[in-house]
This record gives sequence, structure tokens and C-alpha cells, in this order.
Amino acid sequence: MAAEPRLDSLYSKIMNEEDARVCKDIPDSACSDVPQNFFLQVLANTLTSLGDTLTNPKTTLAWLLGVVGAPVALIAWLVPIRESGSMLPQLLIAAWIRRLPYRRGVWVVGSLLQAAALLAMGAVAWFFEGALAGGLIISCLIIFSLARGLCSVASKDVIGKTVPKTRRGRLNGLATSLSGWLALAFGVYCLIYPPSDDDMLFYAALLVGAALLWMLAALVYRRIDEAPGATEGGGNALSHALGNISLLRDDAPFRRFVITRALLLCSALSAPYYVVLARDVESGFGMLGAFLVANGLASSLSAGVWGRMSDASSRQVLIRAALLASLLGPVVIAIDRWAALPDAVHAWLFPVAFFVLGIAHAGVRVGRKTYVLDMAGGNKRTDYVSVGNSVIGLILLGTGLFGLLSSVIGAAGMLLLLSAIGLLGACLAVSLPEVQQD
Repeated sequence: MAAEPRLDSLYSKIMNEEDARVCKDIPDSACSDVPQNFFLQVLANTLTSLGDTLTNPKTTLAWLLGVVGAPVALIAWLVPIRESGSMLPQLLIAAWIRRLPYRRGVWVVGSLLQAAALLAMGAVAWFFEGALAGGLIISCLIIFSLARGLCSVASKDVIGKTVPKTRRGRLNGLATSLSGWLALAFGVYCLIYPPSDDDMLFYAALLVGAALLWMLAALVYRRIDEAPGATEGGGNALSHALGNISLLRDDAPFRRFVITRALLLCSALSAPYYVVLARDVESGFGMLGAFLVANGLASSLSAGVWGRMSDASSRQVLIRAALLASLLGPVVIAIDRWAALPDAVHAWLFPVAFFVLGIAHAGVRVGRKTYVLDMAGGNKRTDYVSVGNSVIGLILLGTGLFGLLSSVIGAAGMLLLLSAIGLLGACLAVSLPEVQQD
């Protein structure tokens, strides 16, 4: 194909090497297809990452529930359902996926199911209101999250079979960076042309547009040339899933990684408290646009750098990103308590802080994805991903209790607490073994 030499050339430039055709930790039969598979996965991941931004539970979906008049109690469940719903079932999903020599189709099905859930959510927003609308949107979100779990497990296996070690961080970083630029453009649009809070057409169109992104991603992903993988251990799904839990007891490096990852949830969990502190000073959809711009700009500028650094040492990336996220909290609290600062300047300093947090969070995401990809290969990688994600899903459900704690110590107190947790995560990451040099 005429496009192949151009893909090879572009791939070599991105890797910054004359001979970029490294085939470390992938089947020999996959070597010739690395550039094509690399860019197909970059494109598919970019589309779904952009869709994630457009349907972010911390911003878009929370605003949507307010617009349809749903009870405030439902809003508190958006993030736990979205995240833990995709992670908790992964032990069972992984045990089933182990039976399949090809896992690309699982990702495609998961992507189409997410698109269907978003289309249903858009229809609910258009035709219903009040508690009924809120309940139906939450139901659609549950389906979306379960489908997301299919994609999460399958994608790690497909990347592990089609993209060499020392190249996977750049794949994750490039996709995050590209989607960040597109999200930035959307945030700028919201700043320039802010829709009214009751503009239901805007929200319905946003959900339909995100669904189309997942459909397009499925079409792209099905073109990946995947070699057959191992299928051993694909017996009874439940017994195998329960057996995999022993990894936390018997595999010390993996156990340390899971604990580190749990502590580094601080970069995600602290984000809403920055928004809360900003709303205390200034509210409105324009401020939401500012946070979307800050988040998009942070991802687009930093993810590629984090990806390249992760290919050298994802452990170092986790340490640096965790330190950045944990040290930011006390600085933001100091700004919030600075009485002499004008309110207008005060409010717009929070999007700047959110930008820095976005850089740190991008580092945590890219670093931990690259680390678990390079820890092991084959079905062992599948087990690592599923066990780790299921544990994190349980922890995320437990973070719902933070709502009770925040009512006692406030947003500022929660930021300080999460900063301390992040600092512990950085310290534990120092003890992780290097995996890129194996």
C-alpha cells in the first residue's frame, strides 16, 4: 500500500530514531504491522478520549442532571458509577476474554455499547425531566461503564500484542495529547459562545456527538491487525477470577503497584474541590469553559512529554506526577486564604491551578498505564489489569464517603488530606521496581 511508507516514515520521526522498527515483547509476526497498528490505536484512543471529555461526569453530566432537575443526591453518584462500574467487573471480564485468541472484537463491541448508552442518555435528556430523567441517565451510565470495562481489558492486550515495549508510553501520550487539543477547542467554544443553563438541545447534541465518536472509533479499531494470543486458563470465569485475587498476596511488586495507584487517585479525586473553591468566588458556564480549556491544554501540552518519559521510566513519571499533584494542594489553599487578592483575579487563579493539576493527572494516567503494560506479557498482563482495576473500582466506591467527610472539613480540608495521600503515593512509587529495562 502507498500509505505504508508514509506511515513508516512518520512512525520513525515520532520515535526519533532511524530504525524505529523495534519488536521488543511482541510476536515476530506483528513486527511489519507496528506502524499501522500504532496509528490506528492512536486514532481510536483519541476519539474515545475526546468523547470522555465531552461526557465528563465531573462537568458535563453533573451540569446535565442539574438542567433536567434531577435530585442533587444523584449527582454524587456520577463519578463512582462511571469509574467503579467499569472496573469492578473486570475480574470476570478478563477470565472470559482469556478464552479468546483475538481480543480486538471485544473492544469494538464495548465501544458500540458505549455509543448506544450515550444515544439513550441524549434521548432521556430531551424527552424527560426531574427524578425520572435523573434515574434513567444513571441507568444509561451504568450500561456505559460496564461496556467501558470491556474496552479497558481488551485494549491492554491488543496494545501488548501490537506495539513494542518502549513504544507504548508514546502511544498513550500521543492519544491523550491529541484529544486534549480537541477538548481545548471545545472549551474555547464554550467560553466564546456559552450556552444557557437550560439549553437542552446543546446537551442532547453533545451526547449524540460523543456517541458518534465511539462509533467511529469502533470502525477504526476493527482494522487493527492482531496476532492470535494465548488462551490457556480460560476455564470457569468465576473460579479463575477468585483465584487471580491471590496475586495481591503472592506478587509483591504487583501489590506495591496497586497500592501506589490507589494512593495516586488523589490527582483525580481532588479535581472537584478545585471547582468548588472556584464556584465560591465566581460561577457561570464561562467558568466551566475555563476549566475545560485548562484541562484540555494541560493534557495536550504534557501527555506527549509524559509518554516519552514513561518509555524511559514509567516509575519516575509516577513519582514526579504525584509530587506535583500533592504539592499543588497547599499552594491553592494559600491562594484561597489570601484576603488581599481581588475576587476577579482570585477566581481565575483556580483554572490556572486546575491546569497544573491536569498536567500532574496526565502524568499519573500515562505512567500507570505504561507501567502495567510493561510489567508482564500475555495472559499475565490481562490478570494484572483486571485485578488492579477491580481493586481500584472497590476503592472508588468507598470514596463516596468523602462526601460525608467534606461536609465536616470542607473543600479546603479535603484538598489538604488528598495532598497528603498523594505524597504517600510518591514515596511508595520510589520503591517500585523499574520495568522498562527488563
